[in-house]
Amino acid sequence: MISKGLENGSLVIAGGGRLHSDVIERFIGLAGGTQASIIVIPTAQEENLNANKGQDLTAFEQAGAANITFLHTNDRNLADTEEFAAPIKSAHAVWFSGGRQWRLADAYLHTKVYQELNALLDRGGTIGGTSAGATIQGSYLVRGDTQTNTILMGDHEEGFGFLKNVTIDQHLLRRNRHFDLVEVISAHPELLGIGIDEGTAIVVQGTTFEVVGKSYVSIYDKEYMNTTGGKFYFLSPGDTFNLETREAKLSYNMNQASNQASNE
Repeated sequence: MISKGLENGSLVIAGGGRLHSDVIERFIGLAGGTQASIIVIPTAQEENLNANKGQDLTAFEQAGAANITFLHTNDRNLADTEEFAAPIKSAHAVWFSGGRQWRLADAYLHTKVYQELNALLDRGGTIGGTSAGATIQGSYLVRGDTQTNTILMGDHEEGFGFLKNVTIDQHLLRRNRHFDLVEVISAHPELLGIGIDEGTAIVVQGTTFEVVGKSYVSIYDKEYMNTTGGKFYFLSPGDTFNLETREAKLSYNMNQASNQASNE
């Protein structure tokens, strides 16, 4: 099976930590600007008080976002009602805060909320998230065990699947996780693995994503492992990647760099 991008809409998938200004600006821009209707879903957090906005929401507000509301429940029966899911119908964008990704799956997977999230993308809207809110956007839910986030393949393995045949890890270099997805891809060779460091995100539109922020994204692909002997490779800000062909396009032109170096 091949990995799949989007038919419509956009995804902003961030690796945790403090959001880089490029990531914030890209999300707000894709949402439609500072007056766009943005829903924040903090359900992955252990504490979900609206008063505890967290640094992501503060960053959005400081960047000028003026129409942010919250949507939260741990009750999937409530999440499966038309009334609860209704605010997403008129939203331009949804953002998932960090925490533990299994909480998002327990509350929303295959409910009316889940249906409306997919409908949001279908009409050209934007979905973003950081840390747990990044991992949930893939089809395979890595670190989804309810006991500990160090178990890579645990008791929750299904994500929202906005990206098909893809698994997403976060806090990549900051938490020394850059070899972790090798185990997952070895067990599930059909998957494409994407690891995202803190302060960094991928922005997905169509079949392609672009790396934005300040650090690196790693790619785990069984065919690459088999043909090169390498376990993964890194992409830098500005690089792009085709999810279906699994080909990277680097923004840094090595020939230009070589010519520049020879002239110095």
